Amino acid sequence: MKHSRQGRPVAARLATPLMALAFMAAAPAMVVTVAAAPQETADRQSPRQRVPFNDGWKFTLGDPGGNSAPYLYDIRPEVKESADGKVADAMPEEAARIARGNVPLLKPWILPTGNAFIKDPAKRFTRPAQEPAIDAPYARAEFDDSAWRAVTLPHDWAIEGPFLKTGPYGGMGRLKTWGPAWYRNKIAITNADAGKSVFLDIDGAMAYSSVWINGKLAGGWPYGYNSFRIDLTKFLKPGDNQLAIRLDNTAESARWYPGAGLYRNVWLTKTAPVHVGQWGVQVRTPKVSKESAQVAWNVTLDNAGTAPATADVTTQLYALDGKGRMTGNAVATAVSPRTTIAPGASATVAGDTTLRNPRLWGPVPNQTPNRYAAVTTVRQDGRVIDRYETPFGIRDLRFDASRGLFVNGEHVPIRGVNNHHDLGALGAAFNVRAAERQLEIMLEMGINALRVSHNPPDPQLLDLTDRMGIVVQDEVFDSWERKKTPLDFHLIFPEWHEQDLRAMLRRDRNHPSIVMWSVGNEVGEQYTGEHGAAIGRKLVGIVHEEDPGRPATTAMNWAKPDMPLPATMDVISLNYQGTGIRTLPGQFPAFREKFPDKVILHTESASALSSRGEYQFPVPGALSASVRPGAGGDPKTQQVSAYELFASDFGSSADRAFASLDQNPYTAGEFVWTGFDYLGEPTPYYGARSSYSGIVDLAGFRKDRYYLYQARWRPDLKMAHILPHWTWPDRVGEVTPVHVFTSGDEAELFVNGKSQGRLKVAPYAYRLRWDFVTYEPGTIEVVAYKDGKEWARSSVKTADAPSALQAVADRATIAGDGRDLSFITVRVTDKAGLTSPRASNRVRFTVEGPGELVATDNGDPTSFESFQSPERAAFNGLVLGVVRAKAGGKGPITVRVSAEGLQGTKVQLRSTGR
Repeated sequence: MKHSRQGRPVAARLATPLMALAFMAAAPAMVVTVAAAPQETADRQSPRQRVPFNDGWKFTLGDPGGNSAPYLYDIRPEVKESADGKVADAMPEEAARIARGNVPLLKPWILPTGNAFIKDPAKRFTRPAQEPAIDAPYARAEFDDSAWRAVTLPHDWAIEGPFLKTGPYGGMGRLKTWGPAWYRNKIAITNADAGKSVFLDIDGAMAYSSVWINGKLAGGWPYGYNSFRIDLTKFLKPGDNQLAIRLDNTAESARWYPGAGLYRNVWLTKTAPVHVGQWGVQVRTPKVSKESAQVAWNVTLDNAGTAPATADVTTQLYALDGKGRMTGNAVATAVSPRTTIAPGASATVAGDTTLRNPRLWGPVPNQTPNRYAAVTTVRQDGRVIDRYETPFGIRDLRFDASRGLFVNGEHVPIRGVNNHHDLGALGAAFNVRAAERQLEIMLEMGINALRVSHNPPDPQLLDLTDRMGIVVQDEVFDSWERKKTPLDFHLIFPEWHEQDLRAMLRRDRNHPSIVMWSVGNEVGEQYTGEHGAAIGRKLVGIVHEEDPGRPATTAMNWAKPDMPLPATMDVISLNYQGTGIRTLPGQFPAFREKFPDKVILHTESASALSSRGEYQFPVPGALSASVRPGAGGDPKTQQVSAYELFASDFGSSADRAFASLDQNPYTAGEFVWTGFDYLGEPTPYYGARSSYSGIVDLAGFRKDRYYLYQARWRPDLKMAHILPHWTWPDRVGEVTPVHVFTSGDEAELFVNGKSQGRLKVAPYAYRLRWDFVTYEPGTIEVVAYKDGKEWARSSVKTADAPSALQAVADRATIAGDGRDLSFITVRVTDKAGLTSPRASNRVRFTVEGPGELVATDNGDPTSFESFQSPERAAFNGLVLGVVRAKAGGKGPITVRVSAEGLQGTKVQLRSTGR
């Protein structure tokens, strides 16, 4: 359900002949348009209530008596062999054949939940007349849940661990995310709710959810990443109503950490019988210029009543400020024709207006992410019965096969990253501040784009990308009919792909940050010829029906230009094979020749690997190399060298990926794999807990590679970065290569004041290398030049023994809402304040005042210490503490940081209260 912080829009203009998609015009309508301010303000009174439903939950693991058989959604195949550790680019396999027999299942009662997203009424599901023959004690009001744990949503129960140190669990992060879990809460229905429709809106639940109200099964949704709605109306009674939600995520269900539980927000929505439907407003901007913009919209009204209803719809447009608040009077008002909605049916009304001198939405750093809100007011007989707010942005999109993306006429090379959905030590439970911090770190590096891999994100993430001016590729599936792990989405794809895809599109289509849709990632149907192409064609067709203004794509790591699947896509998206996989040559030229009128995009580039601060010797002279024992990797420590020359077998260093893009300038840009390390998929060492591919480690500390991307993506930033650190007491007199990443074009290196030579950046090279420097303690300094003039200086000094701790908070003032966070970086330093780059001292956090420590981390992919531990070893000199202000708390918070034998420190925070 959209509300004042959800939903966004907008239409795109596709320029190349094969990519041109006709914009779906609204039905003709008599519209009164007033484009000039001031206007009457919108009627703020509305029967609609949409309130957070995150407090007061009780939680337990397991089913009653340990018997899960009565609650199964469907029969699952027997897993005889784990998929853990399988090469990431391995060919997906055919689905296992399942003998279903006559086992009672919940699927017939859950499938109807998705009916609104099935276009053909004949294919919709009918709920069985009889209730399922299940006596579900956890769903009954009289069940005593006093022994259950009290929790607040969003809640990821799996992040608490413990870590699984042995067995085939690395792919899913070595945290147990599988097994049944139940949540219970009560819904109070008062006399004021009489005659209203009541919905439960869930932004995400992992996974195979079944929702019970007063002991009856109301519905559910299998896919753990999608948002969905349950209509509770007919199951409710006056007074308290018992809600119970069962989740049943499976082992072997993902290639990364999926999280567990009700890990996103839950909402309770109450409306009049006639109301704007779920995600029922679509706003488009079919014609945009700096001088004027046409804004068009469709509004879908639902009638849950038993008689026909007539309604009037007024739409007003307001400008939003940087925080998403409506400002001033309406800048336009339009009244759509009166419409009649049959009982139990829906009707759509259309409207449009033209704004003069619109405030355009555009990506940073060159444009401004301005936004508006469409306020839809529904009246019956002059009485307001619903009011609905839809944020959106006005921008023009154009895709050019020779240059890529244009926004508002400006060429926008895609400088993006992929990110998985976990938030490091916080797990999958979504937190706005944690996600905002990740994006802030990426923006400082120079990104302008994000690919959400490989599933619909929390809607609040898209709110952030809208507000922060980051373009997005929104993705729905990691698999279709073929499987990557034995129990992944392929099990439900045949019956749920349409519902899941349309649900994501309708939820997210109003976000101006989204510039294209992805219907899949490295799917097995690349290998199945015309059969796979038929599925791709169907999914792309759904995208065009729901949002004909944006292109659709799927990320391919194996398909070749002459195969059927690529031809079904609007955009050619290549994972790694653009640069070249293993011994295979880069495929950019071959795809360009076959599809000269289509945009070609590197949806996953590099997949470089490193552990922050871990430098291994000797250093090869290669530009890019796979990790091997003694050559980039240490199987004993399970660490990867931080010289940033090493990659997965199917990937490449950042340097090699840069060269392939520069040598093929028609490419639209890249999404690097990945911005942040993430839980699970720890290539090449599946004994670890988290990946090595991030430009930033799991704790949010920058790896050296960060500055390589910053030098490329922020060429006007005067910077030079030196690696490695210069504290090597065991390497005196030995060759210790020094590399420099700079936005300059040449540089000179000095060791204790002695020049090591001045080097120029060579064509298709992206670092400067002094590979034969002899280590001696002291100072190394680089002076970078650009166009012959001094550009930037940087130095690294040898540190003495660890002596003290230094701590700094990313934010000293936080809200006392029980959600806002402060991230505290602790450095182990010598007596002069230099970071001790090899320190591993154990650091302890103590919090005083209205705050609490919620997590710690150090970025070490091999650490199995609990994220909730208040004490943690530093990893190469750094430790992170995450502090939250208690709900309702106000006043000073003191965070003390200590370590045995070191001088401690403290950080002062302040909670502002709610």
